[in-house]
Amino acid sequence: MAVLVVGTVTLDTVETPSKRVEDVLGGSGVYAAVAASFFGNPVRLIGVVGTDFPHAYTDFLDTRGIDLRGLKRVNGGKSFRWGGRYTDDFNVRDTLFTELNVVSDFQPVLPETYKETPYLFLANNPPGLQLSIIEQATQPKLIVCDTMDFWINEEREALEALLARVDILILNDSEALLLTGESNLMRAAQIILRQGPKRVIIKKGEHGAISVTASSFFSVPAYPLTQVVDPTGAGDSFAGGMMGYLASIEDTSEKAIRSAMVYGTVVASFNIEGFSISRQKDVQFSEISSRYCELQEAVRF
Repeated sequence: MAVLVVGTVTLDTVETPSKRVEDVLGGSGVYAAVAASFFGNPVRLIGVVGTDFPHAYTDFLDTRGIDLRGLKRVNGGKSFRWGGRYTDDFNVRDTLFTELNVVSDFQPVLPETYKETPYLFLANNPPGLQLSIIEQATQPKLIVCDTMDFWINEEREALEALLARVDILILNDSEALLLTGESNLMRAAQIILRQGPKRVIIKKGEHGAISVTASSFFSVPAYPLTQVVDPTGAGDSFAGGMMGYLASIEDTSEKAIRSAMVYGTVVASFNIEGFSISRQKDVQFSEISSRYCELQEAVRF
């Protein structure tokens, strides 16, 4: 089954303790779409770029089988640019600059062929934009969205309206606490469930992720890596991998979502091993399957 990814397509500048890269391919939509593409389903990407966006990047996305009819190129416009710097342990990231450019007034309209896409992942974007996609979709089977602290602080009313329409909310631990005013993740998850989502998935960085519903709890650890190169996009890769797997088996049961979270964790682990999507270019599905089995064995008792 097809996956629709709505997110940013950006040119990133990333600084780590060992290296700096400029204008590399990035964005929540890109990371999620590339991750979803590993599972063999059609992946459709909605986003916007400027005239300055390299054709080599869109060519790469095309080679991954990602449908780019929903990627708008604004003549004379400048692409979204973001810059960030990581500390030595990669646990803290400082934003150096954010230039929204063509994203600032983007109002996406779904192509007719996209409207019946059953699996929707609304990557980090203004909640009003995310809600507009839901209203255009005609037959969604699963709606998953991500958000961030900026929207929680600046557009809470719109975000609350969005939460009433989604099946799964994905956010990180600090965002869950910010959204609810709680200091405990389990209490925070329970409060979010009362706002509409049927499931809350809370990302905990190097400590993995947890899933909470009204009747279940699941925790998956991060895949153990000996070297971290660039964590940018890991959360989006996690979500994209999860969506890709669910669409490939056409199942949204508790068992399926638990397996999907493990697959998402594994795909994200490859993302971290290189800048931008450089590592994903070389990954074979056999490697993903191997790490899945390793992680599965690591938590067996």
